[in-house]
Amino acid sequence: MSQKVRTRFAPSPTGFMHVGNLRTALFEYLIAKSNGGDFILRIEDTDRERYVEGAEDVIYRTLAQVGFRHDEGPDIGGPYGPYVQSQRKPIYKKYAEQLVREGKAYNCFCTKERLDALHAARGENGGGYDRHCRNLPKEEVERLLAAGTPHVIRQKMPLEGSTTFDDVVYGPITIENRELEDQILLKSDGFPTYNFANVVDDHLMRITHVVRGCEYLTSTPKYKLLYEAFGWQVPVYIHLPLIMGRNPDGSVSKLSKRHGSTGFADLVAEGYLPEVIVNYIALLGWTPKDNREIFTLDELVRNFSIDGIGKSPAVFDYDKLLWLNGEYLRAMPQEEFIRRAMPYFRRVFPEGDRPWDVLAGVLQPRISRFTEIPKLLAFFRELPEYPAEDFVNRKSRTNLENSAQMLRAALPVLQRQEEWTAGALRACLTGLAKELGVKNGTLLWPVRIAAAGQKVTPGGAFEILAVLGKDEALRRLNLGLRKLTDKEPEK
Repeated sequence: MSQKVRTRFAPSPTGFMHVGNLRTALFEYLIAKSNGGDFILRIEDTDRERYVEGAEDVIYRTLAQVGFRHDEGPDIGGPYGPYVQSQRKPIYKKYAEQLVREGKAYNCFCTKERLDALHAARGENGGGYDRHCRNLPKEEVERLLAAGTPHVIRQKMPLEGSTTFDDVVYGPITIENRELEDQILLKSDGFPTYNFANVVDDHLMRITHVVRGCEYLTSTPKYKLLYEAFGWQVPVYIHLPLIMGRNPDGSVSKLSKRHGSTGFADLVAEGYLPEVIVNYIALLGWTPKDNREIFTLDELVRNFSIDGIGKSPAVFDYDKLLWLNGEYLRAMPQEEFIRRAMPYFRRVFPEGDRPWDVLAGVLQPRISRFTEIPKLLAFFRELPEYPAEDFVNRKSRTNLENSAQMLRAALPVLQRQEEWTAGALRACLTGLAKELGVKNGTLLWPVRIAAAGQKVTPGGAFEILAVLGKDEALRRLNLGLRKLTDKEPEK
C-alpha cells in the first residue's frame, strides 16, 4: 500500500466508554499499527446537548489504561489540528459555503415549527424534508440572509439513480437516492452536523480507513456523496458486526445494560483486567488465522488482518470473559500479581506487612478476578462465628474429642516455634503428627478450623497460620480449644 495508513478514533464526550466504542478504537488501532500507520485521536464535541463535563478525561484515561497510544490528538498536537471539532467551526463554515457557491448545497430558512408540522402531517414513514428552500430565487435568498434570518445549510442530494459504495466486510452497498434527505451540513448555530464534520475532518486529516459499526452502513452513501461533491478521494470503509448480549431465554439482542456491565470502567471495577477486556473484544467479530484466544496488544498488532473480520453478530459472553481473566491471572508473574492485588489485600490488612507471597501462592491458582480477594480473606480480619461441629470431619478422621487433643498438643509446640513461616510451620506440624502417630489431616483439620473459623479456605493450615502471625494464630487456637472444651462431657 503506497499511501500511509491513517485511522482515527473520534469519540463524542458524552459519558462512559461503551465496549462497542472501545472495540471500534481497538480495530482502528490495529489496522493502523499492523500496517505501520498512524492512529489519530479526534474529539467530536459538536453535539453540545449531549456533552458531559469530564467525559474527555474518561477518553484519555481509558486509552491510557488499554495502551492505545495515539500519534496525533488534542493533547499532543499534530500537523492537522486542532483535533477538537468545536475548535474547527470556521473550517466547516468555509467548506459548507463552498458547496453553496458551487450549487451543491443551499441555505434553508425553514423554521422548526414548519419542519415539525411537516413531520406531523407526513407521519412516521412519510419521508424527510420536502426541499422547500432548495430552489428559492437568488434575490429571496440574499434578502433573507441580509435580514439575518436563521438558517441551515443543506446538501443537494441527487433526486434520481442510486449511490453505491464498497465496504471491506460487507461488500457493495447500494441505496436509492430518492431515499436520501437533503442532509443538513451546517446548523443554525454554526456547528456542523456529525456527518459533515466527519467527512471534512477525515479528508483534511488524511484518514485512509474509516471503521464503524454496521448500524451505520445505510448512512454511508451520504458520506460518499459529500466526498464526490468536493471531488475528494473516498476512504476505505470497514463496518464491524454488531455486539449482542444473551437474554435469559437464550435469545440474543443488541448488547445493553440488561445483559450486564457494558462500560469499560464498570468492567474494570468488577475486577476484569484492562488487557483482558482488550483481548476479549478483539475476538468479537475478528477470527485469528490460527484460532488462538490469548493475545497481548503487541501480539494482536502482529497477527491482525482485516480479512479476519466477519459479518456475523458477535455475542458478548461474560463467562468467557471471566475465564479469560482467570487465565491471565494464573499466567501472571507472582511479583506482578502481588502488586496488582495489593489494593485488595489492603482492604483486609490495612497496615503492616504480611507474607504476600504466601497469599499469592494460594490465591493465584484459585481466583478469576482480584475483586474476589476481600471476601475470600475476610476471615483473616475477623474470626467468624462457627459451631464446634465444624471440627468433625470424616475424611480427616476427626471428632470433638480428638480435635481437642490435637489442639492441646499443637499449642505448646507452636508457642515454642520461633520461625513463623509457612515452610517452618509445615515442618513443625507434620513432625508433631508423626510424633503423635496420627495422619497429617487429623492434626491439621482442627488447627485450620480453629485458625480460620470456616471449612473452606484458600490455602491450608500452614499458610493461614503464617499470614495470621504468631500471636493471633495462638489466640484463635486457644479459642477453638475452649469451644471444644465446652463441648466435652463432664467426667
